[in-house]
Amino acid sequence: MNIHVANGDIATRTIAIIDHLKHLEGPLLPILHEIQDEFGYVSQEALPIIAKELNLSRAEVHGVVTFYHDYRDHPAGRHVLKLCRAEACQSMGGDLLAERVKALLGIDWHGTTPDGAITLEPVFCLGLCSCSPSAMMDGEVHGRVDAADLEALISEARR
Repeated sequence: MNIHVANGDIATRTIAIIDHLKHLEGPLLPILHEIQDEFGYVSQEALPIIAKELNLSRAEVHGVVTFYHDYRDHPAGRHVLKLCRAEACQSMGGDLLAERVKALLGIDWHGTTPDGAITLEPVFCLGLCSCSPSAMMDGEVHGRVDAADLEALISEARR
């Protein structure tokens, strides 16, 4: 999902999202999720706005964004491929699959292919431990994946 938004629009929309969710107990994570859903990533421009509106330091907000692997600080590709990096998937060949996918795409973790088609992200459990190794493409989970399955997902995403 490559979304291009003017800076003023980010600020305006960020404030609207915060106003909608700041009544929640512990609103930071829901706000960050909503911002990422809206823009495809959490913009650096949004961090001081969030901090000010929630009476937090910018460092606190930045720490949360960088701690959780789900948040991006740059736009993703049109499709997001997440490969499980948890122990069950690693024990079932996930490391070899990950290396093969990175070589096939020509990118590393958190990278996006030059054509903007696919962003590759690690995820530390998809909850399919009994069906490992697992992957997720655009929110759809796939269990017991092998190299051919991943190549087919990638090929379809590049169309």
